[in-house]
Amino acid sequence: MRIHSSALQYFDAVRRAGSIREAARRLNVASSAVNRQVLKLEAEIGTPLFDRTPSGVTLTTAGEILAHHVIVVLQDLDRTSAEIEALKGARVGHVEIAAVESVCSSLLPVVLGRLRERAPRVTAEVKMMGSGSIPEALETGMADVGFAFDLPRYPDLRQVYVASFKLGAIMASDHPLAGREKLSFAACSDYPLVMAARDLSINQLLAPVMRQANRQVDPVMRTNSIELMHQLVRTGEAIAFQTPIGLETMIESGALVHVPLNGPVLSDLGVYVRAGRSLPAPVDLFLQLLTAELQERQRNEQSDL
Repeated sequence: MRIHSSALQYFDAVRRAGSIREAARRLNVASSAVNRQVLKLEAEIGTPLFDRTPSGVTLTTAGEILAHHVIVVLQDLDRTSAEIEALKGARVGHVEIAAVESVCSSLLPVVLGRLRERAPRVTAEVKMMGSGSIPEALETGMADVGFAFDLPRYPDLRQVYVASFKLGAIMASDHPLAGREKLSFAACSDYPLVMAARDLSINQLLAPVMRQANRQVDPVMRTNSIELMHQLVRTGEAIAFQTPIGLETMIESGALVHVPLNGPVLSDLGVYVRAGRSLPAPVDLFLQLLTAELQERQRNEQSDL
């Protein structure tokens, strides 16, 4: 649907792309057409909306104010489009998802599979990023739904659901500690450790545990790649730390073992949308399916506590 002026559509495309040329490529129109619409909008408002540099464009203060309005308007247009299509009996639309890496291996494929069964004409795009980057993706309209671990409160975000999972040590099935029911961090630190990069939320959870252990920790590696952690743990004596989310297949196959830390230490996986937004029907359906799956996994988790 194209109810609103092309100028707003083109302005939003340039904001997202960071350059007029890239926005034109994504829109499949000429760069001159995009530039003309932006200039027209700037003339109507009476002030520049972008600072233009050889490397691209950035929003001015006026541009940031307009961007907030445009995000709200265009997202509401998506909702309106979905509602009109629903009246025709067709469940169509699109869901933009920003997610941490661990939910992309098992949780999201299950939920997206169910979404496709219920609404085959709903498409989805998944952007993988760290928890700290997800609030901005939601606030700027780059994503409809965000998955993040242990986020602080953000006034511009609404938490749709939160599920708590045990933080534990992950290791190869033949590791000397693999048979334990629970582990202390001190016991784990007797072996090589692969730690998450400092900007990942898991470090906030481990910090008090590490202080209590009163051990000097020199990890053999730090990384922001969950997949790399898994591979390093599977091929040696190294131990890493994670919730069971994303490990389900490897745990079932015996490739990895997850042993909860003493406490237990719980990590909260939250599902977020932009506060105050009326959600389109496809996004709402996705959230219903997602919440049901998280509730089931949390019940299984709590039964083991």
